[in-house]
Amino acid sequence: MSDPRLGLTVTHRRYVPYSHAHYGGSLVDGAYVLGLFGDVATEACIRADGDEGLFASYSDVQFRAPVIAGDVLEVSAIMTRVGTRSRELSFEARVVCRAQPERSPSAAAVLAEPILAVSATGTVVVPAPA
Repeated sequence: MSDPRLGLTVTHRRYVPYSHAHYGGSLVDGAYVLGLFGDVATEACIRADGDEGLFASYSDVQFRAPVIAGDVLEVSAIMTRVGTRSRELSFEARVVCRAQPERSPSAAAVLAEPILAVSATGTVVVPAPA
């Protein structure tokens, strides 16, 4: 019998503020997205196990496209494996809106096709069942 927690999906959307621009061209460092992955992993653990859990490791992280200040990111986690205490999650961060400073300082647009910016696989652990 398949575990009902498999396939559990959590999605957050977050505006990337200009205060997080770290490099030229308003580029945001990759650690910003990894922090967002931690947020969706926490909610997934709460929903699956009633505990925030702890992030144990990443087995793969792929930075595929830049994240820039003014983006709106859609960040998702899908539970792909359930062990006794460990949970494996697949993560994606997609840019769904992007700033358009060339039009005006506050211009932005919803993207017709989201841009996959970062993908990862990670493992979290939760307390043993009582």
